[in-house]
Amino acid sequence: MSSNPVLIDEPIPGVRRITLNRPEKRNALNHDMRGGILNGLEEADNDPSVRVMIVRGAGKCFSSGYELGPGNDGQDYPWYTPGGDGHWPRHVTQGWMRIWEFAKPVIAQVHGYCLAGGSELATCCDLVYMSDDAEMGYPAVRFGVPDNHFHAWFVGMRKAMEMMITGDSLTAKECVELGWANASVPPDELEAKVLEVAKRVISVPADLVQLNKRVVHRQMEIMGLHTGIRAGAELCALGTHQKSMHEFMARTKEQGLKAALQDRDEPFGDYRTKEDE
Repeated sequence: MSSNPVLIDEPIPGVRRITLNRPEKRNALNHDMRGGILNGLEEADNDPSVRVMIVRGAGKCFSSGYELGPGNDGQDYPWYTPGGDGHWPRHVTQGWMRIWEFAKPVIAQVHGYCLAGGSELATCCDLVYMSDDAEMGYPAVRFGVPDNHFHAWFVGMRKAMEMMITGDSLTAKECVELGWANASVPPDELEAKVLEVAKRVISVPADLVQLNKRVVHRQMEIMGLHTGIRAGAELCALGTHQKSMHEFMARTKEQGLKAALQDRDEPFGDYRTKEDE
């Protein structure tokens, strides 16, 4: 089992890299890991020697999503969010949207599965580069409602609708074609590609990079993206009261999380049912 939920290094001067480090759990995002990611990014954003940040995953994938099992036992929420109904969706969207407010660019380096909460983290980064074998999606719609409703913004109404009512994922190629990701490359070229982009960003004066990052985000906010995500958090809260959600959670207690997820995905033949892992 991994002792540190995130690893931090500097692969080249000016670049701080955050590695999700629960490979035995497909980098499921528990409280400690989520706090470690944002604390690491905040420290880098406040470090004048750092110009670009990278987020990636250890092991077979970027992240399978939020921790649904006992992996949060004994852990506190990593930051304060006002309580009440809808606390969880407000909490996680508040966290990932902090990445938009950091002055310096954050690059998501995505390989393997990038699902549910993992796709929220990657999407809130400023740039997304994927390996050709990666998949991005939100299978949790098969038992609940997502908390970060960015899909229609990045993949368009029709594809977003398909994803939301089937839980199917998109390939890296589809993500690039639709504008959810910047580029996809062969798996053994992904790290070099991301570092190449980071070097190009470093070549632009830091003060201009910081302002021009805000240029894009402010325009998206004016068009309503941030407001839409906040509204989505409230819809997620409604989802937690649905009969289907309660039935799924009951199955996880009766037969275990893995078996419940197997049953969820069996009709679709994907995710855990697609291959023996």
